[in-house]
Amino acid sequence: MSSKDTFEIEDKYLAPFFVKQKISIEKGDGVFVWDEEGKMYIDFTSGWGVTCIGHAHPVIIDALMEQGRKIIQNPNSGLTYSPARARLLSLLAGILPSGLTRVFFTNSGAEANDAAIKLARKVTGRPEIISTHKSFHGRTISTTSATGQAKHRDRYNPLMPNYRFVPYDDLESLNNSMDKNVAAVIIEPIQGEGGVRIPSDGYLKGVEDLCKKNGSLLIVDEIQTGFFRTGPVFITSSCGVKADFMTMAKGIAGGFPFGAFAMSEDVAKKLEIGDHGGTYCGNPLGCSVAYGVIKHLIDSNISENVKEMGCFALDLMSPWQQLYGNVIVEIRGKGLLMLVEFQSEEIATQVKNECLAKGLLLTQTQGNGIRIFPALNIKKEELEKGLLIIEDAIKKVINGGS
Repeated sequence: MSSKDTFEIEDKYLAPFFVKQKISIEKGDGVFVWDEEGKMYIDFTSGWGVTCIGHAHPVIIDALMEQGRKIIQNPNSGLTYSPARARLLSLLAGILPSGLTRVFFTNSGAEANDAAIKLARKVTGRPEIISTHKSFHGRTISTTSATGQAKHRDRYNPLMPNYRFVPYDDLESLNNSMDKNVAAVIIEPIQGEGGVRIPSDGYLKGVEDLCKKNGSLLIVDEIQTGFFRTGPVFITSSCGVKADFMTMAKGIAGGFPFGAFAMSEDVAKKLEIGDHGGTYCGNPLGCSVAYGVIKHLIDSNISENVKEMGCFALDLMSPWQQLYGNVIVEIRGKGLLMLVEFQSEEIATQVKNECLAKGLLLTQTQGNGIRIFPALNIKKEELEKGLLIIEDAIKKVINGGS
């Protein structure tokens, strides 16, 4: 097929949930992808943060082939044991934040958050969940209801009840919202889809302290930040925070649909048989891929590359705000989770489109932001090439497209 054929078929038969870019990607290798006509692009989206070791990585291919020849889905699903699942659990036990001793696997981050919210209510016997403005926790009706953005919530009324929202990075507002009806607080260590919002030092620890004081549980959503995206394996660990639940997905399996949530032993003791489940949860194929990806991230010391490349990118972009202050509001980020905030959505769209024409794929966030989160193993020359394309696009937009 040609790209034109693909466009016509998808536009005719696919549910119309997206405004799609007119580009049909056929294959990828590392941070590069190719369309059906053979044009190459640099991918600075990593599939919305999931292809953490790039496209078509041998680690993932080998895991899929090796496990696929054995068994993909267990008989009786999670009611039978799996060596692939046991290997992954053992690996996670060595890297999870302190106190998180029990794990359950899901198909996505939304499922992980949904389960954590449900179980927090069950364990505490309380109905209310506190989330933050500009948060994003998923697209199930429960996690949509927990998302602090009206554009993601209001079109689905009636929403699930018993959600409260407070400003992000505001402990006083959180404290004022606490009472004995609050089952849990769900929080992102850095708001990703909400615009790469980085809180003040000590904020996450402060949230933990308020939860403990109120007898509420703490759910840390590390779906976007986990598995070395910002440098440490988990921000929760680097902050010394003791969470009751932590949710994971995206980089956990390098692009294979997979997720998980971890809980403390105290929480696990209050759960009963049948409180949760799932047909595909912890399937051997997903577990094998996740094991291979996570082990590769650890063995290759990916944390150092993330820190080095993140510093390099922010240093290279730091002059932009002064040079192009008439279009750029702020550049912020940590590790390989960064955002360029523009003066308007129109400018951000023009820059994104110009970059696409120049062979660079980007994600537009919160209207006026462009999020930069490439594969964690990106090389300096690859990162520099993409960033220079962004700068050239900004110059072209400022000069009126000339």
